[in-house]
Amino acid sequence: MAVQVNVRMIRMNDLDSVVAIDKLITGQERREYYQRKLEQAVDNKHNVNASLAAEVDGKVVGFMMGDVFFGEYGIPDASATVDTIGVHPDFQKHGVASDLMDQFLMNMKAANVKKVYTLVNWSDFALESFFSRHKFQPSKRISLELQLP
Repeated sequence: MAVQVNVRMIRMNDLDSVVAIDKLITGQERREYYQRKLEQAVDNKHNVNASLAAEVDGKVVGFMMGDVFFGEYGIPDASATVDTIGVHPDFQKHGVASDLMDQFLMNMKAANVKKVYTLVNWSDFALESFFSRHKFQPSKRISLELQLP
């Protein structure tokens, strides 16, 4: 079944849909996290569309959230991150995530971003495969963590 997907900049009034989709996927209620992320996306000082929503028939069925960095972490060129992606289970495997990614990458190219980063759990083969299909590859940077007591 082919679906007609409209990808647009995310809005504050998408909060309920984003939270509901995320809860279907993760089983967790993360309203405060998404409230903060949407506020940051809407208050985007650099005017770069790094957080997007996907609609089918006017209903939000997916989202992607990212950030653009201009010199952080000692990286001289503009870079971006994808930190959250979610697609309603009824619309997974219909190209919604790919439509979000394509628009995100187009927006990043327009902003003169040179590299896009993301993190994927070692055992999340489906997500790693998705990013691999979009030409992501292992980074030369090492992700470090410290478990605090």
